[in-house]
Amino acid sequence: MPFPTLLFTFILATLTGAVFHVIFGGGGRRLLLYLFMAWIGFAIGQGVGTALDSDIFNIGTLRAASAVIGGVVALLITRFLSGSSRVEGRS
Repeated sequence: MPFPTLLFTFILATLTGAVFHVIFGGGGRRLLLYLFMAWIGFAIGQGVGTALDSDIFNIGTLRAASAVIGGVVALLITRFLSGSSRVEGRS
């Protein structure tokens, strides 16, 4: 993958994790977790999109649709497994 595509992928994955954090909240650790999992999910989504030869909303070599879907799925799984259904700061 060329450098501009990698940079755009990193920015898009970071934006996805940050928006997810704004929507669902949490502290600094939660933000770092969401960012990391968005990056991992993007990589998995890109791999799945490449393996399935997906051509929905490609940007250069980036399979943007499958990468975003992979990132969001990873974030939803992370939120579910981290038990963040409770409001932070309350017992």
